Amino acid sequence: MDFLSNLSHGFGIALSPWNLFYAMLGAVLGTAIGVLPGLGPPATIALLLPATYKIDPTGAVIMLAGIFYGAMYGGSTTSILLNIPGEAASVVTCLDGYKMARKGRAGAALGICAIGSFIAGTISVVGLSLVAPPLAAFALSFGPPEYFALVILGLLMAVYLSQGSVLKGLIMGVLGLLIGMIGLDPVHGAERFTFGLSRLTDGVDFVVVTMGFFGITEVLSNVAAPEVREIFRTTLRGLLPNREEWRRSVPAVARGSLLGFFIGILPGGGAIISSFIAYAVEKRLSPHPERFGTGMIEGVASPEAANNAAAGSSFIPLLTLGIPGNASIAMIFVALMIHGIRPGPLLIQEHPDLFWGTVASMYIGNLMLLALNLPLVGVWVKLLEVPYRYLAGLVVVMCVVGAYSVSNSAFDVGLMVFFGILGYCFRLGGFPAAPLVLAMILGPQLERSLQQSLIASRGDLLIFVERPISAALLGVGALLVLLPWARWAWGRWRGAGGAVAPAG
Repeated sequence: MDFLSNLSHGFGIALSPWNLFYAMLGAVLGTAIGVLPGLGPPATIALLLPATYKIDPTGAVIMLAGIFYGAMYGGSTTSILLNIPGEAASVVTCLDGYKMARKGRAGAALGICAIGSFIAGTISVVGLSLVAPPLAAFALSFGPPEYFALVILGLLMAVYLSQGSVLKGLIMGVLGLLIGMIGLDPVHGAERFTFGLSRLTDGVDFVVVTMGFFGITEVLSNVAAPEVREIFRTTLRGLLPNREEWRRSVPAVARGSLLGFFIGILPGGGAIISSFIAYAVEKRLSPHPERFGTGMIEGVASPEAANNAAAGSSFIPLLTLGIPGNASIAMIFVALMIHGIRPGPLLIQEHPDLFWGTVASMYIGNLMLLALNLPLVGVWVKLLEVPYRYLAGLVVVMCVVGAYSVSNSAFDVGLMVFFGILGYCFRLGGFPAAPLVLAMILGPQLERSLQQSLIASRGDLLIFVERPISAALLGVGALLVLLPWARWAWGRWRGAGGAVAPAG
């Protein structure tokens, strides 16, 4: 009964005119960003962070959350019609979605994406509503040792599940921790890594770094790459699947929704990993796995359901534990910090309007997205014809204005450009940006928890293994570290592993 009354209170907040406007704005922007290849939700949220300074915290989070899960909807359009994923989580949709379009079933592919995304998003929000409050209550028993272990585990999972080399992910994580340490020591107040620059005494601002890494880097990457957008012209009649396609899609959507929900809770899991795993599971369970990649509707329905379910459930560790699990959620973490709100176990108690208002807005946002995606497919296709050079100019202007507005300083603009160029170099080398951003955000919390724990134990490191919760979390983290080496050793023992170290 308490749950229903809280949710009813949340709907009262979410249905206010301004919050409805922010939900609609987020849904429209998210869909547009998902449709346009080359600008994902982390970059968009980073660009809009300065715009949230004057917005009510609840409205700001509602809008930014709408951009995040809205992009999951929009990304399927380019995957199906261009064979180019508009958003990284829609990469797998290209495999069968584009082939369905070639067979004249583009309408059915787009229809099952929208409907499956709505079902998965709704399931995910229901799960968020039910799981978050008890998890937050459990997390109230956490002390500094538990938070230290939790952040360590979160960073390790983000690195382990990130795309590409684990070693490169570790390098970026360590670099993020070092950047997060710039400024004053959080406990003793000592100055570190400022190189005599008074501007760095307060540290490097999150907004400046993220706008550089996600805004400027995206522009440089897309301008450097040749722009090829050959839209496959096909009829969009029949946006609903036929009876046979429904029969095959319903269980695929259900499996994708459940997989996406549970994977999205994991730090580093998120929409990308869940969509790949959902596709692999469907292929494994199919009686005709050889047909995948030729236009199987299950290969479209399950990954799209998974990435939308993961988008909703990834809010659970953010709102209950204060641990952002991916780059987009990290940007929302920054938005909350800008407004003086610390995500974590006390958020539901201290800011119930924000929590329940955001949850209720996600129910409403999913309905808005269903209404936006099915009837307006033609509009989104037209949006694909906008040349990227116009979008790039707008992004650069927004980055410069946003970086300058942080503290009205040209120094921050220069710092943003520096991180943008650095991010572009990292991207060329295959180094993922997400572990760096997550480590930079969580680094101060990690350091603070470590120092508080050691002060309480008078320097005794056993405090981390004497407490059951922190010992269990560190144990899982140790398994993540040892797992690649164990696989490598097993492969060598079986005579199939070669001599290449597993971390690369």
